[in-house]
Amino acid sequence: MIDLNADLGEGFGRWTLTDDDALLSVVTSANVACGFHAGDPSVMRRVCDLAAERGVRIGAQVSYRDLAGFGRRAMDVPADELTAEVAYQIGALRVFAEAAGAVVAYVKPHGALYNRTVHDEGQARAVVAGVSLAGGALPVLGLPGSRLLTAAADAGLTGVPEAFADRAYTARGTLVPRGEPGAVVTDEDAVVRRAVAFAMEGSVEAVDGTAVAVAARSLCVHGDTPNAARIAARVRTALETAGAGIGAFA
Repeated sequence: MIDLNADLGEGFGRWTLTDDDALLSVVTSANVACGFHAGDPSVMRRVCDLAAERGVRIGAQVSYRDLAGFGRRAMDVPADELTAEVAYQIGALRVFAEAAGAVVAYVKPHGALYNRTVHDEGQARAVVAGVSLAGGALPVLGLPGSRLLTAAADAGLTGVPEAFADRAYTARGTLVPRGEPGAVVTDEDAVVRRAVAFAMEGSVEAVDGTAVAVAARSLCVHGDTPNAARIAARVRTALETAGAGIGAFA
């Protein structure tokens, strides 16, 4: 059994990026932008309404406060401030989720914050403290072996390891930084093959050609990837054909 998640609600005002309607017909979990890297109140409300209508779990995709950089710029935020900002974002999304008759079911950091919490214990613990402050003992999505998942476990929260079908991996099992060539896998057939390998074999081919073990309960297809909805649909069909069960972890 594996969950399919995608980053959704990544628009702001008249600007749109993700095909939320199409992706919500495929994925089982929606990582909804909470306003710090993308997503305004109207976008958040609309995505929550659609997700609740279609039975898709709603997750808070929390970020550094970086609208101009889409949350992908490295930032140094004091731990107490980051804790408060994480809780704030979860609370904002919770209003719209509950108004739609659903709940915020989990939390996933976005972009630079996600990558920082792989190795930075202080930032990882600040994120987890923000989740705890928001209440509800929410599960936390993160990279296998990351400081974030360790911090979540130490706080009594469920850490959920995830994999990325459309991102390149190093031999150490971390994501290749987006600024490096080949960091994003754009070949649709390759994305589909990698998704099946994650689900059925628990491994992926790293950029140096070695096989890396990746035990994941959730599989992400980025919503801002070109043709993301079509790729996600192909991934789901391939997983089901291979015999994998598809279902939300939360």
